[in-house]
Amino acid sequence: MRPIKAIIADDEEQLRIYLKTRLTLLWPELEICAEAANGPEALDIFDQHQPDIAFLDIRMPGFSGIKVAEKIAGKCWVVFISAYDHYALKAFENEAIDYIIKPVTDERLTKTIKRLQKQIAATTSPPSDLRKIIETVLTKIENRKDMDYLNWIKAPYGDEVRLIPVKDVYYFKAGDKYTIVMTSDGESLIRKSIKTLVEELDPQLFWQIHRGTIVNVNQIANVTRSFSGNLMIRLKNHPETLSVSRAYSHLFKQM
Repeated sequence: MRPIKAIIADDEEQLRIYLKTRLTLLWPELEICAEAANGPEALDIFDQHQPDIAFLDIRMPGFSGIKVAEKIAGKCWVVFISAYDHYALKAFENEAIDYIIKPVTDERLTKTIKRLQKQIAATTSPPSDLRKIIETVLTKIENRKDMDYLNWIKAPYGDEVRLIPVKDVYYFKAGDKYTIVMTSDGESLIRKSIKTLVEELDPQLFWQIHRGTIVNVNQIANVTRSFSGNLMIRLKNHPETLSVSRAYSHLFKQM
């Protein structure tokens, strides 16, 4: 039985390295045969290697991952990777293609792997009408109505409930039993998990930088590298620094 081959196309080198590393760990039998940093390169390596699966960033130089997918329709299973937003996932749940939100987590990647394995094992062919599927999915994304992001945090304060505007939050950090909400007035504790907060907060304003940490982008003063090479975030008007884990370092790719 020949090995299942895949290519990765993304203009973020760190993301390509991270995705290849996680795929190698989670799906050892998968052969990552080539990588590309833009649309034209993606088509070139596809023609060279004829992979079974293509992991494509939606926004790439040259032309988009969507254009690449349209050109290879019917020849390859496609998994889109993008920072669009988590609501887009719902639009892909019943379609023949998959979609992973950046930053890529092991949990989501494992779900994608199982889906691909099931499709390949069923000996079904990759969809040839990919253009129609893409148009259907993008329409679902554009027409979604559940865009009401969280604006207030309700935190218990003695016998009362404290209302905290999310714009005033420096960061959210997971604790043993609670999640810490840090503001200029100090910390509050809530029971809402980091996973839930990621789904409820505006992803353009709140970035997950660690498995247990979400930071308010507007509260970032600067980002530097430590002697060990780790990215460190310094906040405005707050002495604490936050560490960025490797899985989320591509958010600061310009550094």
